[in-house]
Amino acid sequence: RAIINHPRVVLLDEPLSALDLKLRTDMQYELRELQQRLGITFVFVTHDQEEALAMSDWIFVMNDGEIVQSGTPVDIYDEPINHFVATFIGESNILPGTM
Repeated sequence: RAIINHPRVVLLDEPLSALDLKLRTDMQYELRELQQRLGITFVFVTHDQEEALAMSDWIFVMNDGEIVQSGTPVDIYDEPINHFVATFIGESNILPGTM
């Protein structure tokens, strides 16, 4: 129903959170295919980091309602801006150091 009026942007708020792993994977593929075929921008809200990395062209990482980093999934994963992003997005090794 959300796409019947040909919107340019659709908000998807935790759309896959209640699905099992197999169905979630299938729906990720279906959503990406639908997005590309119709040329729609999806604003995809999720707390699942793997899902965000798999589904996104661009990610905004938020903490306490504020954007702390934005970028491509590769940029966010490979170059987290701070300790919060590093530990939130994936496994990390934080080593103290001085420059």
